[in-house]
Amino acid sequence: MAYKSRSSPARQRAKPNSPAADELRRRIATDAARIMAEEGVRDFQSAKRKAAARLGLPETRHLPGNNEVDSALQEHLRLFHGGSLIQSVRRLRELAAEAMRFLARFEPRLVGPVLSGTVTPASAIELHLTADTAEEIGFWLQEHSIPYELTDRRLRFGGDRQATFPAYRFTADDVPVELCIFDRLEAREAPLSPVDGKPMKRANLREVENLMSEAAGP
Repeated sequence: MAYKSRSSPARQRAKPNSPAADELRRRIATDAARIMAEEGVRDFQSAKRKAAARLGLPETRHLPGNNEVDSALQEHLRLFHGGSLIQSVRRLRELAAEAMRFLARFEPRLVGPVLSGTVTPASAIELHLTADTAEEIGFWLQEHSIPYELTDRRLRFGGDRQATFPAYRFTADDVPVELCIFDRLEAREAPLSPVDGKPMKRANLREVENLMSEAAGP
């Protein structure tokens, strides 16, 4: 007697734009958000693929968008880290402001999770700096005896343009700090956000200080 194998619900192939496909996207987004919040994964794509593999979905046709994962991450943090999240955001913004004062000559602007407030234990303070040459930043860090790692960041811009920028990484009070360096012409255009594909929100020191004042209340 022949038997037909039955695949599990997670492995069944769902049609695009069907209720089943929407449910798969939601499940992947929810698990990817948990992975980012609890396991120190910062990259959306890595978290989504890891979540899909755990759900038995080797195909990537139903991966959610980064904005869907970000929304799920905000909800996860609100539900499971509500009280500590407020304290974490405050501390990271205070450290960011301190770093921006230290780097004031390079016109620092805060971007990323610390600005948006969607922070996890793995979140870094991300700053965009402006300088004639990237070496200026390295000399400044060396002058102040700050050990760093030189790397680069690949960013997207409008018109499907991509560009690679020099970057520096170091640690301050056990928090990773990442500096992405733009020349004066490049600094005029904000890169696209990995979350929603729109120009990144960027805040100067005064705007960060205003955020902290508003959060502190009267």
